[in-house]
Amino acid sequence: MEGFKSFLFFLISSLLLGFALVIFVLVWVLHYSDGLAWDGGNAEFNWHPVLIITGFVFIEGIAIIVYRLPWTWKCSKLLMKFIHAGLHLTAAILVIVAMVAVFDFHNAKHIPNMYSLHSWVGLVVVILFMLQLVVSIVVFLIPITPVSVRAALMPVHVYGGLLLYGGVIGSALMGITEKLIFSLKTPPYSNLPPQAIFVNTLGILIVVFGGLILWIVTRPGWKRPPEPTVKEQSPYRETSGSPPPEYSKTDKSDVELNSEAARKRNLNLDEAGQRSTM
Repeated sequence: MEGFKSFLFFLISSLLLGFALVIFVLVWVLHYSDGLAWDGGNAEFNWHPVLIITGFVFIEGIAIIVYRLPWTWKCSKLLMKFIHAGLHLTAAILVIVAMVAVFDFHNAKHIPNMYSLHSWVGLVVVILFMLQLVVSIVVFLIPITPVSVRAALMPVHVYGGLLLYGGVIGSALMGITEKLIFSLKTPPYSNLPPQAIFVNTLGILIVVFGGLILWIVTRPGWKRPPEPTVKEQSPYRETSGSPPPEYSKTDKSDVELNSEAARKRNLNLDEAGQRSTM
């Protein structure tokens, strides 16, 4: 791997920061708020930030960079696809529970749903994320999907995943700000009480973590090496290593040209796959 020490620094930094995010959000809801419960009150709402940050920010970030881990390069590409998809599915489950928690809380407290910019952006991101997840499983995990279809959809898959992750970060920041404005009354948010400072710091950590993930996944030198998909072998097997007399130079050139074209096509598809993210 090119720049292994640099990669290791960014990887360890992102992992430590990801765990810090989970700890920060737990301290926020357990120390500064009403804890966690499923009772229709504030404690039920608190599941929303905990599960969003744990699943949609932290686990989703790990899913994005899992192909970049050099320790997994000896694993088969199919196994890594299942790990990649499994992490996304885990994040999706946590996000669904988080959405149920916030709607249940609003309904119990007779608070209107879907009126803020945070709720609009968040719901759009969740819907598009679920759509991308389903399409990606169908296209990239089902063997009957033609290679040409996978190659055509891979750029959309990659760009869509990174765009959605940026939307996750933005929506999380809007949600944090909205929650502080509504919950901090005495003293108000504008006076910057300790809870405001603590949660603002959480927001900064989310931005930095997202930046580290995007940096790791966009470095060309840290991609998973492409796997050989076409064996460079002559169609004629001779112990002497030379083709039979009837194997003309013209035929040999055609075979080599076709083999080279197939090899480049498959390598291009595999290289695109290393940037894959749902």
